[in-house]
Amino acid sequence: MAQSSLPVPSLFATRCALAYAAALGVNGVLLPFFPVWLKSLSLDDFQIGIILTVPIVLRVLSAPIAGMLADRLPERARVLVFSAALSLVSALALTLADGFWMVLLVFSLQGAAFAPFTPVLESITVTGVRRWGYRYGSIRVWGSIGFVAMSLIAGEAMARSSGSVVPWAASAAFLLTLIAAFGVPRLGRANGSSEPGPRQSADSGLGGRLTLLMIGCTLVQSTHGMYYGFSAIHWQAMGFGGTEIGFLWSAGVLAEILFFFLSGRIARRISPNALILFGSAAAVLRWCLFVLPLDFWPALLLQCSHAFSFAFLHFGIQQKIVEQVHESRESSVQGTYFFYSGAFLAASTFLSGALYREFGQPAYLAMAAVAAIGLWLNTRAARPQPQSMGSGG
Repeated sequence: MAQSSLPVPSLFATRCALAYAAALGVNGVLLPFFPVWLKSLSLDDFQIGIILTVPIVLRVLSAPIAGMLADRLPERARVLVFSAALSLVSALALTLADGFWMVLLVFSLQGAAFAPFTPVLESITVTGVRRWGYRYGSIRVWGSIGFVAMSLIAGEAMARSSGSVVPWAASAAFLLTLIAAFGVPRLGRANGSSEPGPRQSADSGLGGRLTLLMIGCTLVQSTHGMYYGFSAIHWQAMGFGGTEIGFLWSAGVLAEILFFFLSGRIARRISPNALILFGSAAAVLRWCLFVLPLDFWPALLLQCSHAFSFAFLHFGIQQKIVEQVHESRESSVQGTYFFYSGAFLAASTFLSGALYREFGQPAYLAMAAVAAIGLWLNTRAARPQPQSMGSGG
């Protein structure tokens, strides 16, 4: 990949890595423990499903708009500061919320406010990958490390006190995110189309195959909706404590961390398409096994498959975006990817509430079926085109 002659911001990789660590640290609090806090408010599974779904819908609407706006701003990082500040305010308001409607309102506003943060941060990071040859995996891995750290801290805090600590822990994580947002590298407006990226298509990478691949990947990743919403509740019902639940969540992310550390070597040997197809197949198998009543250690081992069902797909699609999308469309394309991700995750999370209430743990078989559809779509998108061989493809 050709390197840019533009000056490299000081500590570019470190500053992006800290922002990832803080932002995904928020998920380390909310994903494992927010449903447990909702359960402590005496909300039923259907209400929990609604509360988890509506913010995703709002994120679906706000992320693409924010992505297009970021591509037009003199400085994309401004969106990060605005997003983190509003999210912190909403998290503090959540400490005072009580009852279904109030929690739904505040958490929905938080979802809309925080939606632009990750796709815009991804666009800034991928710009560095494209301009100066940074390794995406070595930067993104710190987001997973932040997730594990906050998950363990929040789990220990919940074990020592109660679920009421969750909104306060989320507020602390959002404060760190706001601080990190001020430190994200300022790259100015994205370069114009005079410097095309490698193998850039005429439509800036939004051709049918990349779009189909984004849909397939996000469809597979949406099957994590039931896992995000109800795994902690299931493990708690099985007698696992807050610390054990924190370790179960962390195990998958630790496997993800290992992958990101090795991603540079892996990417030299395995194509993005192969990573995506393997990860899709692993997701089908993961949810088939998830229906089994596993003890702690087998459950911990199964959690390590998260590196395949999530990290392989995420890294693979980001590599495809680097290959095919021009910098001037980076935030817009990341917003589109986030749109597909949010739309399918919202549908999955909404259905999960009803399915889990009706069938319990066997409802994960429905997630396996959805992952199988995503695998089929990814297989079609990755299939080589004979007419694409040579310069006239």
